[in-house]
Amino acid sequence: MTGATLARLSRIRQLDTHRLIPSKYSDGGASVLVRIADDDDHLRAIFDLDDATNDRLLAENDRLPGVGVDELVFGIAHYRIINAAFTHASPLGSRFNGPDRGAWYAGFELETSQAEVAWHKSVELAEIGWLHESVAYDDYRADFGGEFHDIRDAPGFDACLSPTSYVEAQGLAERLLAAGSAGILYPSVRHPGGTCLACFRPALVGNVRKDARWRFTWDGRAEPRVELEADDPDQAVDGLVACGSRNDGKLGCGS
Repeated sequence: MTGATLARLSRIRQLDTHRLIPSKYSDGGASVLVRIADDDDHLRAIFDLDDATNDRLLAENDRLPGVGVDELVFGIAHYRIINAAFTHASPLGSRFNGPDRGAWYAGFELETSQAEVAWHKSVELAEIGWLHESVAYDDYRADFGGEFHDIRDAPGFDACLSPTSYVEAQGLAERLLAAGSAGILYPSVRHPGGTCLACFRPALVGNVRKDARWRFTWDGRAEPRVELEADDPDQAVDGLVACGSRNDGKLGCGS
């Protein structure tokens, strides 16, 4: 059995998908390295060391085995954010990618992306026994068009949607990637009724733009409070707006 033949192809035109990225990694923000530098000379030395081990920069210079420079994008809005999704893979991989090559994960709905981010960060905090944290995330919207492999409502893919294991999903992704797949559509495991997309090709991540900034706050509970911090992350905004005032989702709003 091959994933390429088992998973059907669906042609989509999906606008305004959502990918939430920690604001500290966002385009236009001050580097976190500034905080540990004693002076400008020290900061330059730290940047040189960071650049020498930065997977995105290595890939952009064709020195990373998982993704070639010919696949990356340049000269478009937020190209560094796009490339980083494919070059900074988790050491254990994610649901539909291994450790050597990342993917652009996005939710069709904002609430889906919020639920996915909240779940993964909550697990990370629980592992260190610390559920007191506040993290800002920027919402990067992107548009997708074309044919993607689709396991929504498809029999035989339950193991790929396991809430506890990525083994089968990563195996499917490896076969699809080798077969030239653009990516995969699948039901969200963390937000019932939501839809996720894992795009395998940097060039297919279209019209990326930065939208609102959201703050996730853990105050001792596994489920965070989610609040709108800024409609435009590049503009300074005082205070927070409860998430219910921006969208109709209920995630983290005390319901």
